Amino acid sequence: MSALIRLLNEDDALTCLPDLCEVLCDCVDGGASVGFMSPLADADAAAYWQEVVSAVGRDEVLLFVAEDDAGRVVGTVQIGFALKPNQPHRADLMKLLVHRAARGRGLSRKLMTTAEREARARGRWLLVLDTATGEPAEAIYERLGWVRSGVIPDYALFPDGRYCATTVFYKHLAPAADA
Repeated sequence: MSALIRLLNEDDALTCLPDLCEVLCDCVDGGASVGFMSPLADADAAAYWQEVVSAVGRDEVLLFVAEDDAGRVVGTVQIGFALKPNQPHRADLMKLLVHRAARGRGLSRKLMTTAEREARARGRWLLVLDTATGEPAEAIYERLGWVRSGVIPDYALFPDGRYCATTVFYKHLAPAADA
């Protein structure tokens, strides 16, 4: 499967809403600690993505998707801009999600590298993220050059209600080519 990585505008994001909901529900059903409890109702997934779409429309979030050969969204990641006036250089990497049926094909890496490149092009050279400690995503971030900052115990819950720690990572991006 080849994958097309796209940055969505507000209209495109609305069109992709059903696929985005499917990816989110699949990840939560698979045990990912991404802010939701299991089972995740379709209406709750749709409400979440509606909020993201609105943030895209306000230029507060960049929403990237990975599409399969049939044009279905099978992965996604977001860059959330720090909106404080003293943080114009920083952004948060959020919700790296890949449908379980599409894993093992390098989509996380493709999504991450595309998101990092676009963040840097927009003047954001310090990225921060957190992820459930001990989960496979930790290894992905480390392979991509993210630096482990620390672990916060009992930070959140897995979808089944168990507590989980979170590991905080950051990455300084290389200067933009025009800098």
